[in-house]
Amino acid sequence: MNLFSRGTPFRRTEPATAPKPPTASPAAATTTLLDPALATLTGEWVIDPAHSRIGFSVRHAMVTTVRGAFSEYQSRLYFDGRDPARSQAEIIINTASVDTGVEQRDAHLVGRDFLDARAYPRMHFASTSVELADTDVYRMTGDLTIKNSTRPVVLELTYIGHVTDPFGYDRVGFDGTTTIDRSEWGLTYSTRLAEGGAMVSEKVRLQFDIAAIRRPPVD
Repeated sequence: MNLFSRGTPFRRTEPATAPKPPTASPAAATTTLLDPALATLTGEWVIDPAHSRIGFSVRHAMVTTVRGAFSEYQSRLYFDGRDPARSQAEIIINTASVDTGVEQRDAHLVGRDFLDARAYPRMHFASTSVELADTDVYRMTGDLTIKNSTRPVVLELTYIGHVTDPFGYDRVGFDGTTTIDRSEWGLTYSTRLAEGGAMVSEKVRLQFDIAAIRRPPVD
């Protein structure tokens, strides 16, 4: 499969150690490719933060939706276009970088009621398996750690396409989403409404709008 990698030629520091391609294909490797051209995309990629978004949405007061995103993160990506099962992704998010557009709400989210960014400054996702689920759709399973809780999640990732931009960069795009129950990661803060129900829904939709640039080979 394929996902993201924070750190680009444009800004922020990329991880010091790039991911190493797997040396052996898992037994359950995908053998059918929708587009043979995907084989040319095999390699290491980095995210373009100017054209990507790692965000979330959650119901508020049962009648509206609050949306936000994390602006600071690091990640590693290896995409295998011949055998998606060999692909890997890892992302580390700075919890204090949450941005919903409302300063007071952001302060609440990074406080002890929710992310507790001072005690737990990072969230972590690491893929454990990838498979071709449908036409241009990949299913990536991985471990998500928030605070001290680690639980499996499944991302549905749609391949958007790839191009060479006017500056000569190879670009590839993916959109991904999954829904989690925040209480399973210890995010249990809740205020009840007089009409019943919670002020903040326990269901949170995570969204990944990813534009990645091919990492030049290391000499």
